[in-house]
Amino acid sequence: MRRLLKHAGCAVLFALAMPLHAATPPKAGKQPVSQPSAAVSEAADEIELAHTLQTNEARAFAILVERFNQQNEANKDAMRIKLVHLGGERRPAPLSLLTPGTVANFLRNKATFKPVHQVMQEAKITLPVNEISPNLLFGQDRKRISVLPIAFTTPVLFYNKRLFRQAGLDPEKPPQTWQAMQQMADTLMDHGVMCPYTSSWPVWVHLDNLSAISGVPIANSKGRLEFNGLMQVKHIAMLASWHKAGFFRNYGRTNEADRHFYSGECAMITTNVDANRYFSNAPGVELGVAPLPSHDDLYNGPQHTLAAGASLWVGTGYKAKTYRNIARFMRFLIAPDVQIEMARVGFLPLTEPARHAISGQLLRDEERVLEVAYASLKDKGAISPLRISALDLVRVVVDEELEHVWAGEKSAKAALDRAVSRGNSILTASPVMRRALPQ
Repeated sequence: MRRLLKHAGCAVLFALAMPLHAATPPKAGKQPVSQPSAAVSEAADEIELAHTLQTNEARAFAILVERFNQQNEANKDAMRIKLVHLGGERRPAPLSLLTPGTVANFLRNKATFKPVHQVMQEAKITLPVNEISPNLLFGQDRKRISVLPIAFTTPVLFYNKRLFRQAGLDPEKPPQTWQAMQQMADTLMDHGVMCPYTSSWPVWVHLDNLSAISGVPIANSKGRLEFNGLMQVKHIAMLASWHKAGFFRNYGRTNEADRHFYSGECAMITTNVDANRYFSNAPGVELGVAPLPSHDDLYNGPQHTLAAGASLWVGTGYKAKTYRNIARFMRFLIAPDVQIEMARVGFLPLTEPARHAISGQLLRDEERVLEVAYASLKDKGAISPLRISALDLVRVVVDEELEHVWAGEKSAKAALDRAVSRGNSILTASPVMRRALPQ
């Protein structure tokens, strides 16, 4: 604590005034499962599924796709699903696994999509929408589901029990509040840990989810951004003081911090739950998981985290045969055994039956991670579709402003005020970005 006090004065004064993500460890570059075609086409026996999954996720998903293709061969009008890496096509593929940001790019080019409920109705195939968990519906009406959210995640706190034990901390008692984390970070530094805490996806974790857990809005009723309230300013000011004291290390705007936890350098990290698949193989890391901390002065206590990631969208303008095969693929993905395999990739199972079926199918540590994620979501994880991190151009300017805070060039209040102003200017100039979020 003594280190922090030297830097806390200004931070407290300013405080009183105030992601698909599916994440995998950073690579030298994303490797597509197959190269995109020159133009999205509808071959006689193939349906392209365009995606932005990174290598390990894509390989795991490709196994499920091939499993469907083999099962689907029994149908007379069978077509194969073919994975391609998402390119710059102006027209969506028959199937696209898209984040809100990539959807915005298609909408900007006047491309359109066919609602999933319409695809299923025309194919006369039932999709068990009543089984889909409400915290992954992303605000959609169960009876008129537009997209299928299959690659969703939520942030949690991972920590290295080995480093906790070496510092004399109880490895079974992770911090529940940011205030408790501050004390633990001080203890860890006293015992030679030079990176007590880090975070991937800073906008997603420290603005989107901090606001959701705290029960404060990031936008008003008219859709104008306003994530510069007292709670958000206080939180960013706290992180700024931690950064000066060495408690918090910032390594980048996406999941760059993951590798620093994997290496054993950092004792604690806030990142998406699907990073568990990466961390579980880290030498020297005895992995612990806990919900995101909350502030101890919340009026109604901590609320819930948010779910986000990639959903399956169906392009318009294709043949009836194509849509029948797409409907079968959608139904295939909902099956509990397939959802369990998606959980092994690191994504949140979509349906309640799949969640119940997981017991005994996954390792105990994997189950524990999913239990923490579900408890954090509290059946409300996707109710509010607006997220700063899902608006790519807005997220970039917010990241820029946060980096000014970490560098000591701006106060938390000044940076968030500027980020809100710049973000609202972007949304005014490009309202299509907000339309990309499922309603």
